[in-house]
Amino acid sequence: MRLLLIRHGQTTANVRFLLDTAVPGAGLTDLGRQQATALTEVLADEDIEAVYVSTLTRTQDTAAPLAAARGLEVRVRDGVREVAAGDLEMLPGDTERGQTYMRTVFAWMSGDTGVRMPGGESGDEVLARYDAVVAEAAASGAGTVAVFSHGAVIRLWAAVRAGNVDVDFAATHGLENTGVVVLEGSLADGFKALTWAGATVTPHGEGGPAGEPVSEA
Repeated sequence: MRLLLIRHGQTTANVRFLLDTAVPGAGLTDLGRQQATALTEVLADEDIEAVYVSTLTRTQDTAAPLAAARGLEVRVRDGVREVAAGDLEMLPGDTERGQTYMRTVFAWMSGDTGVRMPGGESGDEVLARYDAVVAEAAASGAGTVAVFSHGAVIRLWAAVRAGNVDVDFAATHGLENTGVVVLEGSLADGFKALTWAGATVTPHGEGGPAGEPVSEA
């Protein structure tokens, strides 16, 4: 299966750098709506057969132009929502306490998935719910699936499930609004990241360290 993990367009909370993870969440800005519309052209060469979105409205609004252009049903699934901030909800992510959020996500990427976000989920719980949606998409028989999701959870899932992306790469490569991570594979056999926001990802043993971007797509 070819899997396109797409971060939503810019929101009002993004502009203020707030940890906005609860449903329904902030809406798209004018720029965010423009980014959503632009995805229709950006992904024109992808033979997308299924579209999944999270329960946060920003992913649904980002997916809407593409789904309408392709005549595809938008499937809303809680499993691909953002990592819940718990007690950190709506704190600025660049404050000392707010930085606990990404430090916890990086710990999960490193394998310490039993750690729990303050007042929120464990890494095991987040990965399990995301896996369930990926498994559903695979069972649908779709060859290429677009999942409109969120920055932290996309980086986490790709770092853990893609054999050629390590924690150092995922920790140092953020994902801008409407950035796309393209993977191929399966949950049973593993995934390989092909591109990360346009940069080619080098697999283990093929010309560079895991996750090193070597060219621009």
